[in-house]
Amino acid sequence: MKLIESLKSTSIRVKLIFLFILTSTLIFGVNIYVYINLNAIINHVDEIYAGNVALTEMEETLEGVHSAMSEYLKTKNTDALEAYYRNVQDFSNQTMRLNQTISNNEEKVMEKTIRNLSESYLNMTNETVQAKRGRNIEKYVAGYENAARLFRYINTYIYSLNNEQFKDSSVNYNALLSSLRLSEYFSLSILVLIALFNAFLILLVTRSITHPLLELSKRADSVAKGELDVELMTVESKDEIGVLTSAFNKMVVSLREYIDQIRIRMELENAMKERELMMTTHLKDAQLKYLQAQINPHFLFNTLNAGAQLAMMEGADRTNKYIQNMADFFRYNVKKNNEKVTISQEIELVDSYIYILNVRFAGDIHFEKELDESLLDLTVPSMIIQPVVENSVNYGIRNIEWEGHIRVSLYREENSACICVEDNGIGISPEMITKIMNREISTSDVSADSNGVGLSNVINRLKLFFGREDIFTIESPGENLGTKATIRIPLDQDGEAGSQAGEESTGPEEEKEKH
Repeated sequence: MKLIESLKSTSIRVKLIFLFILTSTLIFGVNIYVYINLNAIINHVDEIYAGNVALTEMEETLEGVHSAMSEYLKTKNTDALEAYYRNVQDFSNQTMRLNQTISNNEEKVMEKTIRNLSESYLNMTNETVQAKRGRNIEKYVAGYENAARLFRYINTYIYSLNNEQFKDSSVNYNALLSSLRLSEYFSLSILVLIALFNAFLILLVTRSITHPLLELSKRADSVAKGELDVELMTVESKDEIGVLTSAFNKMVVSLREYIDQIRIRMELENAMKERELMMTTHLKDAQLKYLQAQINPHFLFNTLNAGAQLAMMEGADRTNKYIQNMADFFRYNVKKNNEKVTISQEIELVDSYIYILNVRFAGDIHFEKELDESLLDLTVPSMIIQPVVENSVNYGIRNIEWEGHIRVSLYREENSACICVEDNGIGISPEMITKIMNREISTSDVSADSNGVGLSNVINRLKLFFGREDIFTIESPGENLGTKATIRIPLDQDGEAGSQAGEESTGPEEEKEKH
């Protein structure tokens, strides 16, 4: 297992070098083994036949001794005498190699006998030659006869020993041939096994290289075709293939993240464009309704009639104040319908609106304010508080039998600035709250005395301006228990209103018109 893990973390070049060295070492080792085995067999065969060759040479040398001695006895030739002494010297050296120890081995016994007979034979031939040189005819004739007899004995023993050794050599030779064949088969088997092992190693190493590359090429082809949902490859090694696989996986993940980011960015851009388009549409719709509200015959007739009655009963100051408030109200509608304003400006519009209504209804509307002055400069869309107050007047406290109260509060709650409009009127049913929040109010639901800027319009513009759904809530505990509408304006870390409209909140300077 450690070897496999080590190979996985080894580079391809090292793997191939290791494979080459391993296979070369195995083949070299087998060749060395075969060479040593063949040399051992050849040396053994040489040893077998060396004994037969030595005996044959000894037999030939003995023949040379006897022939040279016979020639000298006949001719007393100097050349024959020299040949005799030369052959005697060679024969003595050859007999010295024979066994001279006592042994139970028959061949060793025969060698010892040949050696002893050879020594006696050489002594006898030497005496015979000396007798010939001393011209002692009787002695050299007797010596020659005895030497010839020993010569025959020694030849017989050499022949018998040679035959015995030849028999043993034949048996050993056959055994060596069998051993040689077995060695040949064994060597061939080892070579075949090594070849198979090498083929297995080569297949294993090449597969570890080519298989990941094939899988990588398939996935790369799929990615090139735009199929980024391909399964990531498992990194099984730390070599060049592993590094390449890891880089490919990172590339695929990066492409997926990049495509997702582009998709999300496009969705956001489309949503922003759609929100901007909707906001523009709603603002234009609100502007149209504001213009319609300016010429609302009922509201305009009633307010002007109340001003005329007040002018008849009282002096010009109160009439002037009334007309001024009415002028401020209409001026705000005309000039602010397309702008962002401060909460302070919205409250001033509500004050003018309540003043006009109290003149119309003889002070029946009791209006209260509780404002956090630190929040008055927050920027909001225009016409978001007055329509809510108008809704409380028309659908809450109008025509009730008890004293009507409307209360506007501005306070901070966690990360929001809350504008709350409460009344103690007849309340509102859950079904109507659902219709208002879902912008399902039809034209028949709007009072004829309304300026046309309903709650649905306010809710739409608030959601578009701030980009949130939890911007407006309506609560009513029950019938005749009043209604509470709350606008929650999100604040950023600096305590400013967090607008999503993408424009700066700058209130235009307004020049008072004299009426």
